[in-house]
Amino acid sequence: MKSLLIKLFTSATAVALLFGLSACETTSLGRKNSFDFDPPLTQPKNPAKVKLFLSTGAQRLYVVEGDKVLLATPVTVGAPSSPTPLGTYTIYSKVENRRRVSNPDAGYPMTFWMEFKPAYGLHWGFVKPYPATHGCVRLPIDSARKVFSVVRVGTPINIAKSQPWDATIGKTLPVLDDGPLPNPPKSYLLSPEVFQDARKGRMWQWD
Repeated sequence: MKSLLIKLFTSATAVALLFGLSACETTSLGRKNSFDFDPPLTQPKNPAKVKLFLSTGAQRLYVVEGDKVLLATPVTVGAPSSPTPLGTYTIYSKVENRRRVSNPDAGYPMTFWMEFKPAYGLHWGFVKPYPATHGCVRLPIDSARKVFSVVRVGTPINIAKSQPWDATIGKTLPVLDDGPLPNPPKSYLLSPEVFQDARKGRMWQWD
């Protein structure tokens, strides 16, 4: 078993060079990976009233209807060199099974894609406890699946450095770090199976 894990990790490292998923940090005690996180979702009474609020400072996304938070989740936002744009936008495109079409990382799955600005969107991706993306917003897989289910084309999203819930519900959310996880094989990432698993809230060996 140990030799098998070593072989998997060695193979995954090569894949990471292509897909930018390299896991080089050591997780602090008490941190979970995002595949262990499944946030509760309260179904909206009126889907047309749902709004998204993203805190880039706290790295938190809140799905809100009126004054009620329907779902809250940790996310990963843009790195300092490629920040997630601040402002108020509208989700104008939803694609459940989307892949990156440009290099680098062409073919990388961006499952549950919700676009709010050209080339910027929310989607599933490995979550880090610090800003690390090229500007998009990465969500844990169950969070992405549930947010996608209640967001419509036309749903507004406010992106700011902080949000009112950061000091309350935001502080109750766990610190997630997918950095130490071995990367799935390239063959899996490029296969239809990656989307089939995503609909079940799964990814490769992680349930």
